[in-house]
Amino acid sequence: MATRTAIVVGGGIGGLTSAVALMDKGWEVTLVERAPSLDPVGAGMALGPNALRALDTLGLGDPVRELAAFQGDAGIRRAGGAWLSRTSAEAAAARYGDPTVLLMRSALVDLLAARLDRAETLLGTSVTGVDPEVGIVRTGDGRERRADLVVAADGIHSATRATAFPDHPGPRYAGLTAWRFVVDADEPPTPSETWGRGLVFGVMPLAGNRVYCYMTAVAPAGASAPDGEKAELTRLFGTWHAPIPELVGRAGPILRNDVFHLTRPLPAMHRGRVALLGDAAHPMTPNLGQGACQAVEDAIVLAHEMTGGGGLPAYTRARLTRTSAIVKRSAGIARLTRMSGPLVVAARDAAIRAMGLLGPTALLRQGDSVFDWTPPGDTVTRSSATR
Repeated sequence: MATRTAIVVGGGIGGLTSAVALMDKGWEVTLVERAPSLDPVGAGMALGPNALRALDTLGLGDPVRELAAFQGDAGIRRAGGAWLSRTSAEAAAARYGDPTVLLMRSALVDLLAARLDRAETLLGTSVTGVDPEVGIVRTGDGRERRADLVVAADGIHSATRATAFPDHPGPRYAGLTAWRFVVDADEPPTPSETWGRGLVFGVMPLAGNRVYCYMTAVAPAGASAPDGEKAELTRLFGTWHAPIPELVGRAGPILRNDVFHLTRPLPAMHRGRVALLGDAAHPMTPNLGQGACQAVEDAIVLAHEMTGGGGLPAYTRARLTRTSAIVKRSAGIARLTRMSGPLVVAARDAAIRAMGLLGPTALLRQGDSVFDWTPPGDTVTRSSATR
């Protein structure tokens, strides 16, 4: 039987995971990435139990756990510091088999990239066109490459998605700008999200006394701070509870990007020989921390369905409904964070506090549809603690 071939367009987490998963199933893979290296654009990231379960199928779950910080008890706070709700990491681990873990995005990229030894990796190579029906990828060097499968992992503003579904409106601006940075800390702060009037500040401790901070604010698309992003963050969050002002004061490089998401699901996650994956298929707001997690799930399911499964139609059936629901749910939380009127914010905070008073089990149940996911075939290779 001839070796099946795949071209993966995009070297982010979704593209790398799909390349590794397909190679593990005997595919010959070419990875095309327009950047000159696989150094990721990003800072820290969270991986939920569902993503760890997916990575277990590649034997990468435990290496991630070893590098990551386990999210402790966390919750949502007001700008003055009062807690609106708390969650229990111990209860989450008992319910889902793992807690959420926190690590640098680059750490996961490095683990995945180390598994690309058998792949042809074309860095600094742009894709100028894709023919979905015959699986042809055209690159900036004037070459055409043909494959049995083309994996479109080319991000939020995917050109491949636009080619495959030219009548779809694509992602829309969610009304929010996001910032991210990582700083050193003498003592790790308590994991939390603090919600204000149209503002959010997230604090997530990483391994090695580092802290990943992320923020969102209501802002027009394309805006920027005339005197720098640090000055802007100081204006927005400088009077909030400790340690937020100190963390902003320590910030070095700060990433800023507008938040886009899909307000209407794609009709399918494939067309012809092309499979859409991750942000190319279902860009979402960051409020559930599931962007990368769903890309990892996509990659595992795609490799399964394309190797002895039901092919691309089965991939769409397995992924479209689930990812569309998560996109919608994340957008709903984003709408809550955009609230700025004092009365509606007070009502929102009261509702969050009332849910918190029901106890950690009630809060955890809200995550069941996201975290309680099992990879197809359940071929987990994790060698340590069982769930």
